[in-house]
Amino acid sequence: MLKEKRLDMATSDVAVQNAGKSTDQKKVVNDFSIQVATVNGSGSQSANNVLLRSIFRMGIPVSGKNLFPSNIAGLPTWYTIRASKHGYVARKKEIDFLVAMNPETANEDVTSLSPGAAVVYDEPLNLKSLREDLTFYPVPYDKIVATVCPDAKLRKLVKNMIYVGVVAQILDIDLTRVEKEVEKQFSKKERAKQLNLAAIHAGYDYAKASLTKADPFSVEASNQTTGKIIIDGNAAAALGAMFAGVTVVTWYPITPSSSVVEQLIDYLRRYRVSEDGKATFAVVQAEDELAAIGMVLGAGWAGARSMTATSGPGISLMAEFIGLGYYAELPGVIFDIQRVGPSTGLPTRTSQGDILACATLSHGDTKHVLLLPGSVSECFSLGMEAFELAEKLQTPVFVLSDLDLGMNNWMSDPFAYPEKPIARGKVLSKEDLDRLGGFARYKDVDGDAIPYRTLPGTDHPAAAYFTRGTGHNEKAQYSERGDDYQNNMERLDRKFETARTLVPKPEMVANGTSKIGIIAYGSTDFAMRESRDQLSNEFNLKTDYIRLRAYPFTREVHEFVAQHERVYVVEQNRDGQMLSLLKLDLAADQIPKMRSVRHYNGLPIDARSVTDDIVSQEGK
Repeated sequence: MLKEKRLDMATSDVAVQNAGKSTDQKKVVNDFSIQVATVNGSGSQSANNVLLRSIFRMGIPVSGKNLFPSNIAGLPTWYTIRASKHGYVARKKEIDFLVAMNPETANEDVTSLSPGAAVVYDEPLNLKSLREDLTFYPVPYDKIVATVCPDAKLRKLVKNMIYVGVVAQILDIDLTRVEKEVEKQFSKKERAKQLNLAAIHAGYDYAKASLTKADPFSVEASNQTTGKIIIDGNAAAALGAMFAGVTVVTWYPITPSSSVVEQLIDYLRRYRVSEDGKATFAVVQAEDELAAIGMVLGAGWAGARSMTATSGPGISLMAEFIGLGYYAELPGVIFDIQRVGPSTGLPTRTSQGDILACATLSHGDTKHVLLLPGSVSECFSLGMEAFELAEKLQTPVFVLSDLDLGMNNWMSDPFAYPEKPIARGKVLSKEDLDRLGGFARYKDVDGDAIPYRTLPGTDHPAAAYFTRGTGHNEKAQYSERGDDYQNNMERLDRKFETARTLVPKPEMVANGTSKIGIIAYGSTDFAMRESRDQLSNEFNLKTDYIRLRAYPFTREVHEFVAQHERVYVVEQNRDGQMLSLLKLDLAADQIPKMRSVRHYNGLPIDARSVTDDIVSQEGK
């Protein structure tokens, strides 16, 4: 009976909506982008996840990006799914298939499309009148949803699953895959599961009976995602922290970093509770970011592996305590999930705008270690490595992710289980002190500028020392002598040079005989790999490419720059912040060859924008 009602809604004018359009155009298989334009708070997230994962389960590489407002429900939001048989997962600049669900943005969404795109829209919007070079699929959502959802209050939410069914039918997405993803999504909510499945079938049946396929886009089953997972960068970072042995987590919620700690809490409660029910960890929501970093450094001083997660505004508030961590040499890890600034800026847009701030955070002369994950896999692995470096170097270490990498879904190989034991660095035990007789807390004993430390509670009279944020000498005694201060600062500078030998080396993606070198880092890497293919295939521009994974820069970075006539630094900020750090680090004769490619509109960087910029600067 339900199916008969759905079929009855087909009307002759809808069925011939696309009459006259060519159906023999060249097929585009597994290589297009879908954008769902809706409003915040409409419950579209579940529907979009079902679409994304259904295509992924068909073996097709995908990525999903959520562009959402920062304040209230009812404002526009867009979710983009990219399917790419070539494995490209960066944002695609062009939208090929639009699902227009928001009346306020529908006209603009349609007019911004390139010719040949397809549009699924709510029939009353009459979007077909806007363009003649697009394929339009009108869908009477209100009529369809009324047949499957008696509760009028729920129809706004259920309507989203109708477009899942419509899109699945038009693009030939395997319906059984869609059904399995719905069952997984609502595994603990039987009524919701059945209601959403009914909505999907209603949309699918309507599209099959009433819409004539007239666009070139479709999906076909592949095997490119076998053995892969989908995860967001914040969840991966949380896993890395747990596997690193974090025991103290302090935080103050801020978009887009909050889910790092929220996920970590879930993991810790599941895996780090003893058999007698006692937690082997402490998570504290502080009153602000200043308190959070103070707790991190206090816990690090006491011997715990400690961390916080924040974003740009929180980094600003942490400046004074970070300086204490640098000068008193206290370990701690700060996950900075970058967003657009200054000030509140665009808190739900992505950026790489905290590079310079984190590298030199605090007043006076400071240099901090930065780790730069370029994938969810590295959010996991570098998240672990940050704790090792913090304790080896006895200093705060930053892990700089961003909103795009942190909050969006990415495809990845499963993470490698850590095999090597935890390294705590130069910590003296009671037995060490019995043998040595004593130690000087800030003395360079081994020539690497990293001093030895003891932990509170070490049962030896020589274990005690003063931890000072004021001037001190090698023995941690208070001193305002100029030579003591200068000696200490020079040792800290040498320790930063030691860090060059310990931080992760860059990934040499390609280094041949090209005169053009490219440097990128973080989530920019996805667009950069695709851009290099465009430069080569479309403009015959061959390039070499190195991806930074840490600051300070290792010798490989200097060698790469020296080998090329022109070097482009690609990043997502206005001022070329990584380029500035490189210029400070390179020899003077290397600086003139450096060029900048910058993207800073808050959207994740796309390959075409990079390609166009480099081609322009190359005079092509």
